Amino acid sequence: MDSSVTPASGTPEDRPARLSVGVVGAGRVGTALGAALARAGHRLVAASAVSEESRRRAGERLPGAAIGTPQEVVAAADLILLTVPDDALPELAAGLVATDVAVAGKLFAHTSGRYGTAVLDPVTRAGALPLALHPVMTFTGREDDVSRLSGISFGVTAPDPLRPVAEALVLEMGGEPAWITEEARPLYHAALAGGANHLVTLVVESMDLLREAGVAEPGRMLGPLLGAALDNALRLGIGGLTGPVARGDSGTVADHVAELGRVSPAGLRAYVALARLTADRALDAGMLKPEDAERLLEVLAD
Repeated sequence: MDSSVTPASGTPEDRPARLSVGVVGAGRVGTALGAALARAGHRLVAASAVSEESRRRAGERLPGAAIGTPQEVVAAADLILLTVPDDALPELAAGLVATDVAVAGKLFAHTSGRYGTAVLDPVTRAGALPLALHPVMTFTGREDDVSRLSGISFGVTAPDPLRPVAEALVLEMGGEPAWITEEARPLYHAALAGGANHLVTLVVESMDLLREAGVAEPGRMLGPLLGAALDNALRLGIGGLTGPVARGDSGTVADHVAELGRVSPAGLRAYVALARLTADRALDAGMLKPEDAERLLEVLAD
């Protein structure tokens, strides 16, 4: 164990308000949050990093933090950030307990959107204090990752007594805490992934189709349109909807279906699914007449 990594001692009650922080998984998210906590006055003491890239990132973003094993990080810190991939989190929590590293009285905060605090049950049963702090932001590994935390939402789940602690940590990192119950975490994460991840796919598909249509700079063409559409959706909800489906223009939609079937069969399947959902929402909102919706759904039938 690195001689600079020394175990934390004392109970939560007699420790100073400033915490010693360890990062298990020094990737893009872990190093960004660790750096943000350091800016808030907490002390970075240790990090685990496996790849050469993560070791380099830890050295740049977490200066002074000793590089060690996950067990050494836990032993050294009061607050441990578990910033590993979602699928690795259950095994990590169980594995830490199996190594007999002392976890009692320490704060364990994971950053997965998928999970609440139940995934940390192995360490919780051993006396740890579990938190789920999910930053609602994409991280690229660039220097602006830390500044991107300012004003973003964090999905927060924690036992009721720890809720003030969880929310205080989020505020210190520059974020805004949004309380998510344990049972709502899967739906919360599905909503975020569906909105953000699928948006990228849709935009890339649109750019590819525009190139196929002869547009030299599809990004330049789409930027203003998509920016306005996103703004309308966030401000107006379904009231911001425009286009042939909202107008009940089944002839135009039929042309789209025919052309996409020729150029991008996979894109056609996505178009049809989204057009059906759009028609349903427009009908429910009173934007689309029932007879127009019926004609649209005939065009969009399998």
